[in-house]
Parts: sequence; structure tokens; C-alpha cells
Amino acid sequence: MIQSLFALSALAMLAYGLRFAGGEPGKALAPALLKTSPVALLAICAALSGVLWTILAGLILGALGDFLLARPSEKAFLAGMGAFALGHLAYAAGFAPGFPKGRDWAVLATLALLILSTELWLAPHTGALRWPVRLYGLVIGAMAAAAVLMAPRPGGGLVQTGAALFVLSDLLLALALFTCAASPARRVLSLALWPLYWGGQALILAGFLAG
Repeated sequence: MIQSLFALSALAMLAYGLRFAGGEPGKALAPALLKTSPVALLAICAALSGVLWTILAGLILGALGDFLLARPSEKAFLAGMGAFALGHLAYAAGFAPGFPKGRDWAVLATLALLILSTELWLAPHTGALRWPVRLYGLVIGAMAAAAVLMAPRPGGGLVQTGAALFVLSDLLLALALFTCAASPARRVLSLALWPLYWGGQALILAGFLAG
């Protein structure tokens, strides 16, 4: 059952990516539901498998965020950001940080520099959304830091790789929405981030299923 749901989730991800990824949010409900279904199916996998409730919450909030970002209004966009931010925090809680090791400090320093760098390449392009985007960036950083500091566990490498893909997809989304909004590169970025985003969520779940 779990393997079948994973496969169905992957097929839904491909279907949305091939048909709708990179398009503008619209009033039609079918694309929004299709966009929601890949992570919603992962959430069902999590529920049936009995993983940590924080991981299940992260997936449910991710599916909700997908639906909201597919709706054509600024209120829906902000609500979607909020859902994803809460999902990142749920993941951070589920990663249960351990004690930093020597190699962790270098990764954490790089992560901190990446978050700080958004003041140069992202914040000037966000207009009235500057503070919501800043806060969202801090939440992403907290989730990524929790993944770096996660105590050794079976499947931990999958979880950390998934978290890294999730961060990368958010960076590509920021570029697509704000810095490359009027550029042909926007569609390329939108097409690239979708499988990275789904892969991040899937690997996080797979890592916890392996444990």
C-alpha cells in the first residue's frame, strides 16, 4: 500500500509538472487539486505508517500550501506562505537536533551566509512582501539548521538530503517570483523547482519510514 501511494504521488507530481508547472495561478480548481495531490498522497503514506506527528503535520501543511499557492489572489499567496512556514517549523521539531559536531559548524555558517545574502539579491525585489519573505527565510533557515544538527538515526541521510532539496526549491521559487519575474528564466526555474520540492518532501518521509 505504501509503495503504491508513493508511486501514485510521483505520477501526480509528473502529471502536474508536465501540464501546469510554471503557469500562473488561475480560477480553475482542477490544476490546484492536481498540484495538491502529490504531497497529500505522501501525507496519507505518513498517516498509515505512523510516523512522527510533526512529520505528518509538515506534509499536511505542505499540501495545504500547494493548494493555496495555486489560487489567484494575494491573500491565498500569503496564506500559502504561512502554511509552508508552519510546515517548516513542524519538520524542524521532528528533526530533533543533536549536539553540533565540528563539521556541522561549517555547514551552519554557510547556511547563515545564504540567509543573510537574501538581503542583497532578494529583499530589494519583494516590495510590500519584504517582511513576510524575510520571516519565511528565517523559518527555512531554522528547518535546515535542525536537519544539519539532527542526531544520527537510520534514514538520517535521506532526511538531510530531502531538507536540502526543499531549501533549494524555495530558493528557486524566490528567484522565479521576485528576481526573475519578468524574465524568460522564470518558467525554467518554475519547471526545475517542482521535482526538487516533491523530491525533498518524499525523501524526508522516506528517511523517517526507514527509521
